[in-house]
Amino acid sequence: MNVRLAVTALCVVAIFSPASAQTPDLATIAHASGTPEIPGLKMVWLAPWGEVSKANPWQNIIVHQTEGPAGSARGGAQLQAKNPTRRGVTVWVETDGTVYWAVPENLIPTHTDGADRNDNKYIDNGPTFHQVIRTNSIGVEFAGNYPDVTRGATEAQIAAWRILVKVLRARYGIPLERVYAHNWIDYKDARYCEGCALATLARQ
Repeated sequence: MNVRLAVTALCVVAIFSPASAQTPDLATIAHASGTPEIPGLKMVWLAPWGEVSKANPWQNIIVHQTEGPAGSARGGAQLQAKNPTRRGVTVWVETDGTVYWAVPENLIPTHTDGADRNDNKYIDNGPTFHQVIRTNSIGVEFAGNYPDVTRGATEAQIAAWRILVKVLRARYGIPLERVYAHNWIDYKDARYCEGCALATLARQ
């Protein structure tokens, strides 16, 4: 009888224990190695995480948007994985919210080489001018704004971004004010402000 009571008590505890006690928190997951499951994200690992201490010392996050059709993030990420330092980024986000981690953390893709915006058009460029550059900034590319470059990210991309940016910040110790839109720090396209809505969302 006592055994039955003990088993029943354990079952009750298991049922009513909070999910956080059973699932690792985001900070713990963010410091993992390999290909961890990240709650709320559909992550495709083309390059697994290594030891975070051996990653490039990322200090900033730069949000990019590519003028490609829906479905192009996968192809872009695969090309990036084959040639990590080509023009592109480390992380790609598809219109359905799928996230592709394409490049090992210790390698640096070619993106945002200039950091040459010095007009204070969007933000105070004093701290970013020639400071927020590819060697210290991890890039995230959102695909799917073709043929209308002014079209914003999809709801699925926004939902993925809300989680992804927390993971990136937790893993590399990046403060909110170091999340930048491409157009905030570098000249590109006068037709729209690339990454601005997503970077603003991340900072809120």
